[in-house]
Amino acid sequence: MSTWRTTPITTVRTAVTFLPFLLAGSLIAFAQTPDAPQCRLTHLPVCVRQVAQDEIGIVASPLHAETSDLLWILPFGAATGLAVHYDSQAIQDLGVHPNRENNFENLSTWGGLYLPFGASAAAYFASTSRHNGYLTETAVLSAEAMADAGILNEGLKYALDREGPQLDNARGGLWPDGPKGWPNSPSMPSEHAMNIWAFAHVVTGQYNGIATKAILYSLAGAVSVSRVVARQHFPSDVVVGSTLGWLVGGYVLHHRSLEHGSLVDLSEVRTPLGHGLQLRLNLSRLR
Repeated sequence: MSTWRTTPITTVRTAVTFLPFLLAGSLIAFAQTPDAPQCRLTHLPVCVRQVAQDEIGIVASPLHAETSDLLWILPFGAATGLAVHYDSQAIQDLGVHPNRENNFENLSTWGGLYLPFGASAAAYFASTSRHNGYLTETAVLSAEAMADAGILNEGLKYALDREGPQLDNARGGLWPDGPKGWPNSPSMPSEHAMNIWAFAHVVTGQYNGIATKAILYSLAGAVSVSRVVARQHFPSDVVVGSTLGWLVGGYVLHHRSLEHGSLVDLSEVRTPLGHGLQLRLNLSRLR
């Protein structure tokens, strides 16, 4: 039984060989077919593909960091390091207050999970019934951003395996019991903070009024603080979760929004002649 093995040279040769056919297919698709299906409930495979594509791009984004990115990377690293240093002391200073912790746990759960997911769903159904394409896009993008944030969050949690503040006298160790004890109720980054900040960035990017920003950023800040007061996360967990959530929301907004998206978009479409590629130009990016 033979196996097919590819090398970089083989891959390049294959790409060069099929490039003319791909370009021809793109011209046919562009001329004879409507736009490729967008992520909607009627096209769930498209949603899955887009989330997967975004996730790959998000994970690989550090490889494309530029010197100008140091303007936020350095402060983020310093804030995270400072928070990690004082994490244990901060949680111990809060003390143990079951009623207070329960109230803030409920606040963060409703504000960080139920409300944004519910808002995206409500906006989607309301916009489709009223044929409001822009609101539909906002609902879809916010849901995609939260899906991307959730996947990234789980991956980082199990990779870091940082024990939560309710364990081991809030020591907050990484891989505290080694591989044998993995996973150990990992807490970094904060899922609630990551989710609400991704949601807030997308929605405020689409509707950038002062009132919208004030409401959503206040909610995101309240959720982030609540996770610490509820003794569910350390301050550094929230710092990392909030920052990554914001970045994930910005990534989805930039790459998927028709208004904020890329100048050139290449996607696969089906034509009467088979599969092809469709080239779309987003002229709004030139404004």
